[in-house]
Amino acid sequence: MTTKVKPVLLCVLDGWGLRKEREANAILQAATPNVDFFDERFPHTKLETSGLAVGLPEGQMGNSEVGHTNLGAGRIVYQDLVRINRAIEDGSFYRDPVICAAIRKAKENGRALHLMGLVSPGGVHSLQAHLEATIRMAEREGVARIFVHAFLDGRDTPPKSALGYVEELVRFLDREAPHTKVATVIGRYFAMDRDQRWDRVMVAYEAMVRGVGHGVAGPVEGVKEAYARGETDEFVSPSVCKDASGVPVGLIRDGDSVFFFNFRSDRAREITQLLAFDRAPEGVDRGARPQLSFFATMTEYKADFGLPVAFPPDQPAEILPQLVSEKGLRQLRCAETEKYAHVTFFFNGGREVVFPGEERILVPSPREVKTYDEKPEMSAREVTDKLVAAVESKQYGLIVCNFANPDMVGHTGLMEPTKKAIEVVDECLGRLYRSCAKVGMAMMVTADHGNAEQMVDPVTGEPHTAHTLLPVPFWLLDSDFRGAKLGDGILADVAPTVLQVMGLAKPAEMKGRGLVRG
Repeated sequence: MTTKVKPVLLCVLDGWGLRKEREANAILQAATPNVDFFDERFPHTKLETSGLAVGLPEGQMGNSEVGHTNLGAGRIVYQDLVRINRAIEDGSFYRDPVICAAIRKAKENGRALHLMGLVSPGGVHSLQAHLEATIRMAEREGVARIFVHAFLDGRDTPPKSALGYVEELVRFLDREAPHTKVATVIGRYFAMDRDQRWDRVMVAYEAMVRGVGHGVAGPVEGVKEAYARGETDEFVSPSVCKDASGVPVGLIRDGDSVFFFNFRSDRAREITQLLAFDRAPEGVDRGARPQLSFFATMTEYKADFGLPVAFPPDQPAEILPQLVSEKGLRQLRCAETEKYAHVTFFFNGGREVVFPGEERILVPSPREVKTYDEKPEMSAREVTDKLVAAVESKQYGLIVCNFANPDMVGHTGLMEPTKKAIEVVDECLGRLYRSCAKVGMAMMVTADHGNAEQMVDPVTGEPHTAHTLLPVPFWLLDSDFRGAKLGDGILADVAPTVLQVMGLAKPAEMKGRGLVRG
């Protein structure tokens, strides 16, 4: 390593936001002696993580994908949500060749068009307006049978809000879409797993392909009956809409065309693997899949899928990991399973690439629990063990890590487990700080978005399980910068700050500003 380059550990606390009020704030209610020490002794500031500051629509909450993309890029990266919204506004969406092809295949073959995805205004994985625009296209082009497979949210929206969104969709269909019906209603716990829990994903597959699930007269009834069973949106077991004869109205069959309208990739990959490819994942007894005429996705879920994509990746150049690599420095990414894609794929600008000198450590997330309130420590201590060894090896110019606990436990809406999660992360931060101080490595601590600081919805009084619009902290922990003045900023300012501290030049493509202002 070149001696003039100061090594940096960038630590992302997933879901750790700033909020002054102590009430319903798991972060302020937790014991955090190390973070308190950082506040007292080192320069710190706050960063905006939502809306236009990260390339999302104004007022749209940030998320881990968006956050890590901006962190690595050093500029505002306009997100797929904004790109799609703009295409709908200027009319180019309705001419998109991939969406047009999905519609044309169904029409030419006299088969059904299936539109699958998260029916939610959450804006993290999908947007209900995108589904409506696609339905308008298909209806206008004369497709005779259009079916919606509605996945329910409850994580990026309140846990019992899906009924209203499904009712809104049904009203839209009644008003504008005489050839469109909702075929299935499924909680995202089943349809949108990302940790290879294939037993869950197969539940969604069996509902859409074979009609296995609660038979219901319509989607609204499906959600109401799920609530009566005590299920909240995320965990709604599949309901299959049936006609008066008890026959499912819209199973996915041979020759049909499918368009998956989610724009976020990580939770769309597994159900896509089951539906779009002949070879089933290892150990999964799927049986014969429907031989579809066409399967397309809103965005690229995985480069080697090779599927038609309506909005291909917009990948920024001259990003932080690329620059570190070009300087001949070694870099390490480390996270547990739940956030591993974020410190690798998303931090690398949405690229399926490992830069020269880049190493990765994946620590498995706990699989023995259904939800992480049952194990709020998750794998944070194991991640920290790996990081301490890496820091003290003095081999890396840049280390990027993520602690998933505040976000993943915060999503449960349960205060006590989330406080425990915060305390474990604080403990881990203390260990990392001491290791960095010992070897002369600068440590930066920030977050990608808020969550754990708002555990109760202030309007409804219900558990708050979604991300927030609040800013996040940024600490610069290094003796050389103890008296530095930091300006407020956005996530895009973090990469330029890393370069500032390392002593490396910022390229013109990086529009973010270094946070060290004096």
